[in-house]
Amino acid sequence: MSSTVSSTPTIILVHGAFADGSSWGRVISRLQAEGFAAVAVQNPLVSLDDDVAHVQRAIDRTKGPVVLVGHSWGGAVITQIGEQERVKALVYVAAFAPDVGQSPNDTLKPFPPSAGLSGVSVDKGRFLTLTPEGMARNFAQDLPAEEAALLAATQGPVAAACFASKVGAAAWKTKPAWYVVASQDRMLPPDFLRATASRIGARTVEVESGHAPYLSRPDAVAAVIVEAARGT
Repeated sequence: MSSTVSSTPTIILVHGAFADGSSWGRVISRLQAEGFAAVAVQNPLVSLDDDVAHVQRAIDRTKGPVVLVGHSWGGAVITQIGEQERVKALVYVAAFAPDVGQSPNDTLKPFPPSAGLSGVSVDKGRFLTLTPEGMARNFAQDLPAEEAALLAATQGPVAAACFASKVGAAAWKTKPAWYVVASQDRMLPPDFLRATASRIGARTVEVESGHAPYLSRPDAVAAVIVEAARGT
């Protein structure tokens, strides 16, 4: 008997710094309700190459087309890996989208420092975490206090070197892209998000949220992902 591969894309969700894969839970349930399989990657957040390798393994475990979704730092990861044939669309959620030879830090240079940097703690290994106060004030200011505290406790520390990593590919040049701008973002300046979306020619949706719209505005974020998936 022969088997057929579904033409319905699998959604692969790539978290950013100060988060983990479980943060996509509200979006995943909405995607599943729309008939999509969804997979959240658990990035080690130690280097661009390591995170790309984790996403590649997630792609390899699926069959058929995929849509890559990246939040924040995760946008750099999907930018690097998204040129392959099975990737049909990219969705950036308040995310970096560097050009070839650029790092996330490079893309931020024209913009003033964000308020969120004041809540970042650096350990002796040069890994960054958000203090509980920084998480509540700058990452998740539009979420209940108990939820912000949980995010602080479960966050993934990120190597500072990640943000200086230059991408060697820019998948948004060859793949259709969508972009969710978080208008109240205190980790990445909203003007930076808007400029990034414009620079990559993305279909852009702006939502009134902090840096984690997948938690505070999951309906809106899921709707953009569904649009991207159905558009393929």
